[in-house]
Amino acid sequence: MKFILGKKIEMTQVWQGDKVVAVTKVQAGPCLIVQIKDKARDGYEAVQIGFGKKKEKNIKKPQRGHLNKVKSNIAHLREFRDSVNAEIGDLITVDTFGEGDVVKVTACSKGKGFQGVVKRHGFHGQNKTHGNKDQERMPGSIGSQQQQRVLKGTRMGGRMGGDRVTTSNLEVIGIDPASNIILIKGAVPGARNGLVMIQGKGELKIFKNEEVKIKNEEKVEEAIDEVKVEETAGEVKEAAEGEVVNK
Repeated sequence: MKFILGKKIEMTQVWQGDKVVAVTKVQAGPCLIVQIKDKARDGYEAVQIGFGKKKEKNIKKPQRGHLNKVKSNIAHLREFRDSVNAEIGDLITVDTFGEGDVVKVTACSKGKGFQGVVKRHGFHGQNKTHGNKDQERMPGSIGSQQQQRVLKGTRMGGRMGGDRVTTSNLEVIGIDPASNIILIKGAVPGARNGLVMIQGKGELKIFKNEEVKIKNEEKVEEAIDEVKVEETAGEVKEAAEGEVVNK
């Protein structure tokens, strides 16, 4: 299985021959592998990947310690139940998908606020004539003669949207590796700039993140240099103290 995290940008259209196809533009990746779980230690196999960045002051201390392995201020973390041959700090890019792939997209749907039964559940409403007044969009009776209470699960007005929604059998129309853009045919759940999870069948392509390794090496070298500077300062101080004693 291959997967990636992304951000919904907008809907647009592209030409395929003489036909116009509606597509959703998603900025997918690059995603860092933050944690790899196995059955021996965690009880199940999964891969935790991160997407996006945010300021360090907006990350809580436990999350900072968790992200210290990859040295990056990641905004979103998600798990995918799969076993991969990879290391912490490796990258997943949009190149793992190709044109014609069939994927499923999971995201949080748009919030609609408090809505009535007509919009929320598709009720057709009441009659508009024959003595009916101000009841066109009302739900009607919700009571019961036998139980004499409102049963759980009765369809009524309430908050609509903001749910986890998965849309399957969507086709990848094209990818743009230079700008990390993937074009998915049809509509994708969620609002603009919302986080989306893209999954599909096939082999996951993993790339080594040389930037993380270089940063780690630079930090080690800086630590070594600091130790050398401290040692040199100590030697100079001892030498100066010895000169004062001799005088």
